[in-house]
Amino acid sequence: MVREMTPAAVRIGPLLCGGGQPFVLMAGPCVVENRDSALRHAQALQALTDRLGVPFVYKSSYDKANRTAVDSFRGLGMDAALSILAEVKRATGTLVLTDVHTVAEVKAAAEVADVLQIPAFLCRQTDLLLAAGQSGRVVNIKKGQFLAPWDMQHVAAKVASTGNRHILLTERGATFGYNNLVSDFRSLPIMARFGYPVVFDATHSVQLPGGLGGQSGGQREFIAPLARAAVAVGIDALFMEVHEQPERALSDSATVFPLARLESLLHTLRALDALVKHEAPDE
Repeated sequence: MVREMTPAAVRIGPLLCGGGQPFVLMAGPCVVENRDSALRHAQALQALTDRLGVPFVYKSSYDKANRTAVDSFRGLGMDAALSILAEVKRATGTLVLTDVHTVAEVKAAAEVADVLQIPAFLCRQTDLLLAAGQSGRVVNIKKGQFLAPWDMQHVAAKVASTGNRHILLTERGATFGYNNLVSDFRSLPIMARFGYPVVFDATHSVQLPGGLGGQSGGQREFIAPLARAAVAVGIDALFMEVHEQPERALSDSATVFPLARLESLLHTLRALDALVKHEAPDE
């Protein structure tokens, strides 16, 4: 994470995350919208990251359980969406990350996903953390908007108590007044001291929760600057929600990053990452 405190590497399939390795990109649409969309995004992202030599995990949720309004799109249902994510894996060979919300969901999600993600609002739910740890999958825990970074040591310890130390810790902004979040980059080296790879969520960090009344708003223009800043700190993975048509995304449309702009940003991020980690970028 930083030269003084480099977390041990966690293996995600064939990838290593942490230990001074190049950052892993975790990217994809916020939610599984339909089969064709999932396959298109996964294929495009896999091709792009293969071309640039960026380690990649495809991210998409089978359910968005914490939408602002009751009539907001949550997803296709767990069974249908997990089936699509399984097809994405078979068709593209990519690794997959998805959220889990209850203990009852963990077993089915773990049969498909390589990384189980604990949403920020659920990061203190002991039974959920224990079930995710017992699955044997990599567990990515998002720091709650209401927690200090040092509180995550106790959160991670719940998962580690199961014998599973394949843990990632994600910064996604802290509550700062009404409908606003702020990213404190001190949290990244602080969480790295616990020995686990640290992730920065560049898209949820620019959310304005409930800022549009019945839905969350956001400030997309700050995604790239925050991503550059986090990579310059020395993160182990970067989480970004990406969409080919952000304005038509069925979830978090105000904060998904345009797929068409991703390649240019990744070129910059690779160079920064190599500089910080003392590696020469490929010519």
